[in-house]
Amino acid sequence: MERIKLHDLSCFHAVVTEGSFQAAGTALNRSHPSVFAAVARLEQQLGLTLLDRSGYRVGLTDAGRMFHTRARLALGELDHLQAYADQLASGEETVLRVVIGDLCPRPPILQWLSTFFADHAGTRLHLEYEAVGGPLERLVDGEADLVFHRAEPSDPRLDRIELHDVALAPVVAPGFLPFRPSSDITPEQMRPFTQCVIRDTARRPSSESFFLVEGAHQCSVPDQLMKKELILHGLAWGHLPAWLIEDELRDGRLIGIAGPHLPGRTDRLAAVRLRRSSHGPVAKTLWRQLQDQRPALDGQAIP
Repeated sequence: MERIKLHDLSCFHAVVTEGSFQAAGTALNRSHPSVFAAVARLEQQLGLTLLDRSGYRVGLTDAGRMFHTRARLALGELDHLQAYADQLASGEETVLRVVIGDLCPRPPILQWLSTFFADHAGTRLHLEYEAVGGPLERLVDGEADLVFHRAEPSDPRLDRIELHDVALAPVVAPGFLPFRPSSDITPEQMRPFTQCVIRDTARRPSSESFFLVEGAHQCSVPDQLMKKELILHGLAWGHLPAWLIEDELRDGRLIGIAGPHLPGRTDRLAAVRLRRSSHGPVAKTLWRQLQDQRPALDGQAIP
């Protein structure tokens, strides 16, 4: 069978949606007879009667109704394909790959991304979550366009927009320790107790130690929220970002044990991209807006 002509299919769809050959012709900027001929040609080619012409207004036959359901989907896909081609021709990216790291407060960043991509609907957001060394590894390996994570300021490969400091503090649940929690606790005293750590998603993990107490039993979790839950339930102790446990420290559900022997750490959260990569127009706009809105993001992230 000869392939269906897009013109004929479009005319059929227009008659159905507009309600008449005359209205379809007006919508398509074509003459009434040419639309009539296109639909008749389509029916002859398919061997189906698609339209019931017996009444004042044309309607769909049973076969026409089923065929139109599929035709509408096909025409919609063609519209998407045309929009995709137009975007490629304009040079705009069809996808931007963003990674959120485990130290990043998610609500303000996700809200900002939602607003940005609502204004750039032609570019799809590919969003992933990575932990510890995973975010920067994805960036350096060319698998991300932008990451929200900590990064070494002296790394010459990276451009950074600094957002805010993230303090990481060692905490326990009340009753977890058989002795009174204090700022004088040493790593040796914590060795008998299970320490909860974030699982590194990097394929080539760094040898850097993140607060690990040598010889202590460890349990690993995929993210900070799961880590918090384990610590709250007295299953382990560990370091958590201050923005995540402010309420729990205030009402006593968690107890801080930071001191000279377990000092914790402060990292600088940043938006990070590769310096020498070729950034498309949407990625450049995103970066400029991040620079402009950095103070607002900083204020939202840490109450």
